[in-house]
Amino acid sequence: MDAELRIRDALIAAIRKLPDKAERLIHKAAAEETHPSGQLVLNAIEENIRVSAETGLPLCQDTGMFWCLASIGRDSGVSMAKVEDVVIHGAGMAAVEGFYRKSVVCDPVYSRVNTGTNLPPVIVFENIDGSDVVLHFLLKGFGSENCSGVRMLNPTAGEDGVVAAVADIIRIAGGKPCPPVFIGVGIGGTMDRAAVLSKKAFFSSSDDPLAMKILSAVNELGIGPGGLGGRFSALSVSVIEEPTHIAGLPVAVTVNCWADRMAELVFRKGEL
Repeated sequence: MDAELRIRDALIAAIRKLPDKAERLIHKAAAEETHPSGQLVLNAIEENIRVSAETGLPLCQDTGMFWCLASIGRDSGVSMAKVEDVVIHGAGMAAVEGFYRKSVVCDPVYSRVNTGTNLPPVIVFENIDGSDVVLHFLLKGFGSENCSGVRMLNPTAGEDGVVAAVADIIRIAGGKPCPPVFIGVGIGGTMDRAAVLSKKAFFSSSDDPLAMKILSAVNELGIGPGGLGGRFSALSVSVIEEPTHIAGLPVAVTVNCWADRMAELVFRKGEL
């Protein structure tokens, strides 16, 4: 129960407050944006952040679908079933006590009946060294998720091809994902693995040279805050790469809106 309460508290906090890095990037962009419409949007975003912090209301009406990367230490002694159980119960508590909008349907094609609980979460499992269990959560709103994508590039595409592919996905998205956005890029593996990596990337560093080149290319598009023009179409790009087949170069892009809501919890051995 203690683990479930920690998950609940972390998820409730995530819908109400941005990570410090995201808030700093938004503040910096607001100070440096020169486009009049872009300035207005960024000022409105900063006001939104202030009101959310003061009132405890969610940063956005789309409180998102729970996405969890569960990194289980090989020496933790914790089973996938145990992790699944505490994530589902903790997320369920957060949805009720945090007044999450009910945003999940049980049948995506036909009946589309709402589950009424904002559950189930999407859980991806991986093994890591050590004895810790680390839970990485994204509260994935679909205004931005709908703008995500995968490109299966030729193996000769190289760095320029990757940069161009990501920039094109964001160009097509335009103002729909509520820019300025945060971008996660997964490169390698198979199509599905690249997609997972693109979400995992949000929990990694964003200062490698490829990430910086992608960020520059995206901001040169001029989409700007709110899609109304300006210097800041994106605030951050993070990239994760893994080995892939000799015949391919999978590139996946996950887009997060400016309300870059996430949480990370570490459980030491015996705490879960």
